[in-house]
Amino acid sequence: MGPSLTIWDRPVFELKEILSGKYGEDSKLIYDLADQGGELCSLRYDLTVPFARWLAMNPSVQNIKRYHIAKVYRRDQPAMTKGRMREFYQCDFDIAGNYDIMLPDAEILRITSEVFEGLGWEGRYTVKINHRKILDGIFEICGVPQDKIRSISSAVDKLDKLPWAEVRREMTEEKSLDPSVADKIGEFVIQKGSRDLLTAMQSNPTLTSNPSAQKGLADMELLFTYLEAFNILDKVSFDLSLARGLDYYTGVIFEVITEGSAPPSTSTESSTPAPPRKSKKKPLDPDDDRSSDPSVGVGSVAAGGRYDELVGMFSGKANIPCVGISFGVDRIFSITKARMEAADSAVRSNEVDVYVMAFGGKGFTGLLKERMEVARLLWDSGIKAEFAYRVKPKLPAQFKAAEAGGVPFAVILGEDEQAAGKVRVKELGLPEGHPEKDGVLVGLTDLVADVRRRLERKEKGDPVEGVAETVGGLSVKGKETS
Repeated sequence: MGPSLTIWDRPVFELKEILSGKYGEDSKLIYDLADQGGELCSLRYDLTVPFARWLAMNPSVQNIKRYHIAKVYRRDQPAMTKGRMREFYQCDFDIAGNYDIMLPDAEILRITSEVFEGLGWEGRYTVKINHRKILDGIFEICGVPQDKIRSISSAVDKLDKLPWAEVRREMTEEKSLDPSVADKIGEFVIQKGSRDLLTAMQSNPTLTSNPSAQKGLADMELLFTYLEAFNILDKVSFDLSLARGLDYYTGVIFEVITEGSAPPSTSTESSTPAPPRKSKKKPLDPDDDRSSDPSVGVGSVAAGGRYDELVGMFSGKANIPCVGISFGVDRIFSITKARMEAADSAVRSNEVDVYVMAFGGKGFTGLLKERMEVARLLWDSGIKAEFAYRVKPKLPAQFKAAEAGGVPFAVILGEDEQAAGKVRVKELGLPEGHPEKDGVLVGLTDLVADVRRRLERKEKGDPVEGVAETVGGLSVKGKETS
């Protein structure tokens, strides 16, 4: 689909006018600042608008695939342990260019699925999709005034964290929408499904008679066909409650959710009006951390959509159609960490594969130079290794440092072993009575090959038992298996 750009960065701040009018009601979350000359600037709210501005400034680039990992800034109320922060990382992937409809969109969703499958989230995430033109058509059919469509869309977008009764109240009391119109909208936005929902909507003459809805439904028909070809249709939920509050979306929209994304009490199907909220408590400070607040969820872990008119807002010339997705890196990390902790899986604090140690008796020198040489040997072979920054470290302290970092293997140097040109390779964490509990003697010339084999076996989850190998002339055998 054209050239790809993998090294990418843009300024952390933009002129305020660049960001204005792009984010709907979320514009209030933009951090504003002024430079020494008084020029109004803002910290970037996302990576999408800066990318569109760059495309407008570089008209020679008519098609591109790019990814960008960087910090963005939002003056939202934080919930640190749930990955909701004011300064956080996003990873964006976008495709820009004039292509036949729904093909880039399908590839974006395929890539999204690959990311979460690669993270080991199989069966534990859902990609919600909808279409802005379908939503706009629904709002027109239900009688929403044209000047209220975007604000009502922002209200619907809150259904992932508020029950329908609360969203309806916002529509009618805060945004002065006729209650009967809100009720009609409610009949649509509670619906979700897949091809079954699309088929039902295509057989609704009221919807198909609306030009906007008709165009959106045709797009979705194509998209479902392509997602089926990419074998990811089962990962997708066609969800009419998904609205995405940002103003620049023009077509397909999507977001990825998992357990913990929404607060426990949220239900989009509740139609019973909630009682007015009364509280004598002091209002929350907007700077307070709401990590322990049960009404706050992690939120979506990735989201995006098609934005065909954003580049044209900056260039004043021809548009470059674009579609992309943003991954919430901090949210993904917080959920992955919580899952590992719940499963009692060790959360490693570093990527070190081998800790190089030394021990000895009376007159022990620390074997510092020898430890450094073994570490260098491992480094030169691309193996991540570390050693204690002590001339004469104590052996228990070395084991403690390795275990604290979750290092899987130790290479232990001793004076007698050194004299024989050998070291001892030990897998850390083996149970008492294990045949390799005390490690295995390995010749220095075979150390790299031995460590690599052990790392590969560890990565595959193969146990030490049942493995028979010869290293440096020494046969190592575990229990025989059938």
